[in-house]
Amino acid sequence: MGDTTDVDVVVIGLGPGGKNAARRLAEAGLRVVAVEKNLVGGECPFYGCTPSKLMIRASDVLAEARRVDTFAGHADVRPDWAPVARRIREITADWSDESHVEDLRSAGADVVHGTGRLAGPGRVVVESHSGSTVYVAARGVVLGTGTDPAELPIPGLSGTPYWTNREVVRLTELPSSLLVVGGGAVGAELTQVFQRFGVAVTLVEASDRLLGPEEPEAADIVLRALRRDGVDVRAGVDISAVSHDPDGFRLTLGDEGTGESVGAERLLVAAGRSPNLSGLGLDTVGLDDGADRIRTDERMRAAERLWAIGDITGKGAYTHVATYQAAVAVRDLLGENGPWADYRAVSRVTFTEPEVGAVGLTEQQARDAGLRVRTGTADVGSSSRGWIHETDGVVKVVADADRGILVGATVVSPFGGEVVGLLSTAVHAEVPVATLRGMHFAFPTLHSAIETALADLDL
Repeated sequence: MGDTTDVDVVVIGLGPGGKNAARRLAEAGLRVVAVEKNLVGGECPFYGCTPSKLMIRASDVLAEARRVDTFAGHADVRPDWAPVARRIREITADWSDESHVEDLRSAGADVVHGTGRLAGPGRVVVESHSGSTVYVAARGVVLGTGTDPAELPIPGLSGTPYWTNREVVRLTELPSSLLVVGGGAVGAELTQVFQRFGVAVTLVEASDRLLGPEEPEAADIVLRALRRDGVDVRAGVDISAVSHDPDGFRLTLGDEGTGESVGAERLLVAAGRSPNLSGLGLDTVGLDDGADRIRTDERMRAAERLWAIGDITGKGAYTHVATYQAAVAVRDLLGENGPWADYRAVSRVTFTEPEVGAVGLTEQQARDAGLRVRTGTADVGSSSRGWIHETDGVVKVVADADRGILVGATVVSPFGGEVVGLLSTAVHAEVPVATLRGMHFAFPTLHSAIETALADLDL
């Protein structure tokens, strides 16, 4: 089994949440071993949040330049992927995690590149290039192993050179055409990016609409935006087969043999994520080895001397949720008082143009929770700032009529992720709708449309 080493805490998985927990625990003077089998820092800085937002920013600049003819004169716009690829290589340090490792070591943590698995409460076996070591953690173990791109069981897909988000951020040249499978946040964002850079994109989504977890009003606006950009959107269709040859990929939509076939040079699969839970030894601490997520209490405790954070808890595949949960787990490990985990006002943003910012419950989720629901909406496009920008958009607020408070809200607008901030505060703090209606809203701003949506509430 290898050497045995006594420590205070072992952190397995060093994405944003795990890294945050390891650093804060080490800074508090604990003996911390931080274990990561891939890049320290995780998906967000290398394959997700940061590189994708550089791509999105670049595509938004192109789109804005193309509007010069409408607003201010004339511009000749010629897309070039080279600056995007260069900036991504710079921000990721060419996919080197050296700075992230140094950050943890400077805080006092021992960083190990290897795989960790539980071997009972407070016991972790780590396999690395230097061999096998058993760590006995006096205080406990923090699991933050994250997710991988989902592998879809579509006949013919396995073994083909399809892309996930991890491959597309490394591109130095773009294909002439692209099939995108998955119309969630990642699929919609990347679809718009590549279309605006001159790639002919076909987006295929099995559900009847895009952005399934969000409000249908938001999905409709994003659908129209993608189609205005020239995207061929196919929603409500199943993929029965995938084929690949030197000319590219083909998808069979509908029944094989009778369904329609669509093709492109390349294929991007952006249809969900799978939690990294296999091989962790969950059964050794009394948990189900076959579970699709780890359930925790409000202190992020999952079992004896075990805390779980991030995507594997099923509370939202967002970096900010992972770091929030990490802070909760650290407080508990250090014996501090709360606040403990509270998911009433989980916010999220889809960085299409226009952006979709949302917080809390959608209308359907609120009804499913048994609430007496009232909603109010405002058309951002007909508001003063919306008219100035010539943009589609909506503000939708969801209220619990019995308590007179907001339980959710969605903003689709330019910078919708920023505009929703006021509503996030309102949902989290349970600010009475009557109080919100008495506020002053600066004019002419995008967030002033919130006032119109609040006035539309039948309360």
